[in-house]
Order: sequence, then C-alpha cells, then structure tokens
Amino acid sequence: MNKRDAISPTLMVQIIIGINALFFVISLILSGKQANFSINPFHALSPSLNALIFMGASGVTPIQQYHQWWSLITANWLHGSLIHILFNMAALFHIGRLIIMTYGIHRMVMIYTLSGVAGFYLSYVAHVPITIGASASLCGLIGAAFYYGKTQGGPFAKMVLDTTRGWILSLIIFGIALPNINNWGHGGGLASGFLMAWLMGYIEKRDETRLHKLLAWLCGAVTLITLGWVLLSALRALI
Repeated sequence: MNKRDAISPTLMVQIIIGINALFFVISLILSGKQANFSINPFHALSPSLNALIFMGASGVTPIQQYHQWWSLITANWLHGSLIHILFNMAALFHIGRLIIMTYGIHRMVMIYTLSGVAGFYLSYVAHVPITIGASASLCGLIGAAFYYGKTQGGPFAKMVLDTTRGWILSLIIFGIALPNINNWGHGGGLASGFLMAWLMGYIEKRDETRLHKLLAWLCGAVTLITLGWVLLSALRALI
C-alpha cells in the first residue's frame, strides 16, 4: 500500500463489505412476506426475485425486458441468501486486502469494479436469465492474485500462487457440483482480472500512476451514483 493512501487495506475492504450488507438488508425488507426464512442453510434469509430485480439483478431478463444495463454494476452488490453473502464477504476480506497490498487501493478498485462488469456482461451474452453476487469481482481479484504469483517470483509470490490455484480449483469443483452457479460470471471475472493485472502491473513492477487513480475514482463515482439511485428508489418504495 502506498504510504500516502489515507485508507488502510482492512478499512477499504470493510467499507465494501458494509455496502454489501446494507443492500442485502434492504433487499430483505423490500421482499416483505416474500422473503424466504427457511431453515435450509442454502435458502435461509433469501430476498424475493422481484426485490432483487428491482434493486438491480443482472442477466437476460433484467437487461432485455427492463433495459437495466446499469445492473452490470448493481448486481455485484446483491446476494441471494445469508450463506451467499457470508461466503463472498469472508472471501473478500482475505483476497481484497491481499490485492490492495500487492496492487494498491486504486488498482484494486478498478479490478473489483470492471471484472464484475465483465463477468455480468459475459453472463448476459451467454443468456444467463438472472444473476447476482460479488463472485465475478472476487474472481477478478483471484485472477489478479494469480498473475502476481505467476510473474513476481519469491517465496511470498509462490504462496500466493499456490493459494490462488486452490481457489480456482474450488471454483471449478463448486461450479460443476452445485446448481445455480454462474460459471460464466466466474470465468469472465477471472479472465478480466488477470488481463487488467497484466496491463496495469503491481506495486513491485510499477507504482500507481495518476491514470490509475483517475480511473479508480471514476469507477468509484459511477458505482456510488448508481447504488445511490437504487437506494433512493428502494427507500421511496418503502415509504
């Protein structure tokens, strides 16, 4: 992390987790009686499909029927159940801090944002009906970590490479074994994260530039404006 960065890796990741948690709670409140309170751990505390589409789920249905292209951004901040968000946020807490330490906060923001967009766009092209979750962005971070481990060298980079290989293998196994896993989103996020890491480099190769910071602020601004608009729409629906 650049010494001039005002936000620590942990705080940055906690902010992202906090926004995810906020949108999960609001999606449950919007769902009302349609929310699923099943004791089944895979479905416990699941927002309704209507609430998720209203708040920006992505895929063929929201984009083609409702013209919600902005869902390529918002879907990244929505989750389908309690276990879904807990699993993703636990992964983010570890991989997010690693990417900030190796790439810097601004490049991490770019990778997280754009790999999510890439994953959801590929899902749309592949005709996935409805999709949500931070998995595409997480896979983008994993792709960036894999690039770092593959190209940097040294014991720490080897540890990162071995860890990311394990994560990628887990993604493949879960993608085959479990239903409703968006493998297109995972693959699109992973490939775009690797590509962006190759284009931008990491701290040991190249310090963050003004262009990185400008693009990161742009990604952050577009995301916050879009999420803010969705949040206001949700609050109006609740009042």
